Amino acid sequence: MYQAPPVNKNEEIELTVESLSHEGVGVCKVNGYPLFVKNALPGETVNVKVTKTLKNYGFGRLQEIVTPSIDRVTPPCAVYSQCGGCQLQHLSYQGQKNFKQQHVIDVFRRLGHFTDANVLETKGMDNPWAYRNKSQLPYGTVNGMNQLGFYRERSHDLIATDTCLIQNTHNDRAMQAINAILAKHEVFPYNERTHKGVLRHVMLRYGRSTNELMVVLITRTPDMPSRRVIVEEIIAAVPEIVSVYQNVNNKKTNVIFGEQTIHLYGQETIEDTIHDVKFKISPRSFYQINPEQTEILYAEALKSAALTGNENVIDAYCGIGSISLCLAKDAKHVYGVEIVPEAIEDAKENAIINGLENTTFEAGPAEVVIPNWYKQGITADVICVDPPRKGCDEKLLNTLLKMKPRRIVYVSCNPATLARDARVLVDGGYKLEDVQPVDMFPQTTHVEVICALTLIE
Repeated sequence: MYQAPPVNKNEEIELTVESLSHEGVGVCKVNGYPLFVKNALPGETVNVKVTKTLKNYGFGRLQEIVTPSIDRVTPPCAVYSQCGGCQLQHLSYQGQKNFKQQHVIDVFRRLGHFTDANVLETKGMDNPWAYRNKSQLPYGTVNGMNQLGFYRERSHDLIATDTCLIQNTHNDRAMQAINAILAKHEVFPYNERTHKGVLRHVMLRYGRSTNELMVVLITRTPDMPSRRVIVEEIIAAVPEIVSVYQNVNNKKTNVIFGEQTIHLYGQETIEDTIHDVKFKISPRSFYQINPEQTEILYAEALKSAALTGNENVIDAYCGIGSISLCLAKDAKHVYGVEIVPEAIEDAKENAIINGLENTTFEAGPAEVVIPNWYKQGITADVICVDPPRKGCDEKLLNTLLKMKPRRIVYVSCNPATLARDARVLVDGGYKLEDVQPVDMFPQTTHVEVICALTLIE
């Protein structure tokens, strides 16, 4: 029998915050009925105005903090309450690390049905700011002025700001200079509603070890008024810029990149280094956005792989070969597979640059290529998987269980799908070792997780 929610819309009520949701939203309960309250922290007593009630849960607006959490801090960003980029600036950094560890514990219990998973403390940063080496900046109009900025939470409304506290300072300075140049030449922003205008986004990529910057101007049409002069002025204004591209996206879509990419100036790639391995990065390359924490993540991957130099390794979802090449330094041979052909070409070139001849890379879906390798007699002692958020394909998991590698190293950007897939592998004869969260994205709710699974003999 249906029971009405114990609270009504517009009702004001004093509550205690019990926990944070996976989105970083405070969870209060009224007779077991959850109310989600943004910006509220666990342990706080808060006054809440109920804004929406559904059958099994509702939403409230934080009116007043009666008793603040010891982990509450003042967000340093002027547009934090508007921008959708960060969700946890009001939570101390230790509180953020604790939240991410607890989130991993919860999903392993709830979704993976692990009662004894050993989830370690989150590995964080000494300075959890200015870490992003990649910025995708929408271009639009705010108060009658055209400019780069960031989107308001859950919208495509532009927020006027020329800085981002989690973006590295080189990208910030480039953003400010490019903003001024675009305004000077009156570049017309793309309008999503009318499908008119010129410039949609500007993407910036930075190589920490080389101090090289790449700029990609993403336009609706191949023609961009004053393009040559704009590029010349951008290069003159920001000495770190060594590469400029134009990408053309003429579709009515929220996807940032189009299919046509035009090289306008300088180097075709920028370079960065992780674990003494050099990587060339092109406009469309997948490359981790936090280089400092990537060093830590890959060190964990190498430790989990436990290589002696005699192992054949398969790296599924290998991207430009970033993990593959780090593993290749200590392996007999590494096979990498990635669905994006351009990334595979980058991986092959990166292998040549680093003199790592014990590598083979193939383009295609991991769930197709690896079973084909298995049929050809190619097996592995260690398999590393770093899948997209949806996790591993069922066909790939079945192949792993047939192949029976000694160790499986699982790197994940989504703890929920990791927990699900780990359950399949454990039920198939593997033992789950320590689960290590790594904070690749401070000030946000996202967390990277790595674990090893060993074959039970």
